[in-house]
Amino acid sequence: MSTISSMQSGLSGIQSGLQSLNNNATKIVNAGTLQTNTDITEPLVDMISDKQQVQASAKVIEANNTMLGSILDITA
Repeated sequence: MSTISSMQSGLSGIQSGLQSLNNNATKIVNAGTLQTNTDITEPLVDMISDKQQVQASAKVIEANNTMLGSILDITA
């Protein structure tokens, strides 16, 4: 995997996780404002998964930066 594709993969994962996190937060807010007996368990569990996705994607970017730094050190 090249450094460019791993960076794109990491950024895509972060964007996807944040978008899903936002959608789940909206579901929770709507459940509270509509005064219904809507179960918010699923959006809450999904938010934990979204958080983990963002963290994992950030680690991909961090590893990419480390690898790129090593390559630059070798070539310098």
